[in-house]
Amino acid sequence: MNYPDCKDANSFDSGMEFQDFVCCELAKQGIVLQNLASKKMQFEVGENLQGFEIKLDRRCTDTGRLSIEVAEKSHAGMPNYTPSGIYRKDNTWLYIQGNYKRLYIFGVGFLRRLYESGKMGENTQPTIKAFFLPLDKADIYCLKRMDF
Repeated sequence: MNYPDCKDANSFDSGMEFQDFVCCELAKQGIVLQNLASKKMQFEVGENLQGFEIKLDRRCTDTGRLSIEVAEKSHAGMPNYTPSGIYRKDNTWLYIQGNYKRLYIFGVGFLRRLYESGKMGENTQPTIKAFFLPLDKADIYCLKRMDF
């Protein structure tokens, strides 16, 4: 996957490495994910058979907030956003987001209701739409928090 407008030229690889990290950490807790590698299966089924979406948010512990993705474009010149993140049209029901210091696990349904309430606002960039969730609120709303 190529994202020409992304500041990190290796963003796809960085995300995959984080996904591997999360899988190893979850396995230590007895939660084993069966990830799907092909683009075809990721679009038809999801990121893994268990329905967990995993997102790297490198700066969340520095900024004090999570940036929860709701839509994306592969490049800024595209006219329309595609539902993504918590609005992916796949088997996702749990959403894991964080970095190598801390991660949060949320129910997708809860995050959608939170976004749709309008209480969190929306942040629109050239290639992504998201809302910011302060970490103090994430601590309250998450199903689980893991620190490393």
